[in-house]
Amino acid sequence: MSAHNRPERVAHLLQQRLAELFARGLKDPRLGLVTITGVKMSPDLREARVFWTVHGEDEVRKDTAQGLSAARGYLRHELSTLGLRVLPELHFTYDEAIDRGDRIERLLREVHEADERRSPHHSEEPLQGEKE
Repeated sequence: MSAHNRPERVAHLLQQRLAELFARGLKDPRLGLVTITGVKMSPDLREARVFWTVHGEDEVRKDTAQGLSAARGYLRHELSTLGLRVLPELHFTYDEAIDRGDRIERLLREVHEADERRSPHHSEEPLQGEKE
């Protein structure tokens, strides 16, 4: 296997292990329903950018970010069981993709509802060739 695939394989391994740790639960109450959405490794495997998301408002997100920062050492220690030659430094980054997706979905729903309000009879008429 080529060397450039190794960061991807290690990233996948870290994501799986971190997901297991969060699913099992951590003692910090700020780390409730955290979802690890991805991991991106540096080419030298010394740093891992861990993307995460959590359901809730901005306050929940801030508390979770603080909890992740506080748990960094413990999580890194737990990753030592993976047998990697170099244990990567963990950097947690909130994944905004889900928020953007929710916003797009909400906007599409609003447009659809506005269209229905403008022409409610249009959606009830059968299309040409349809039987009633």
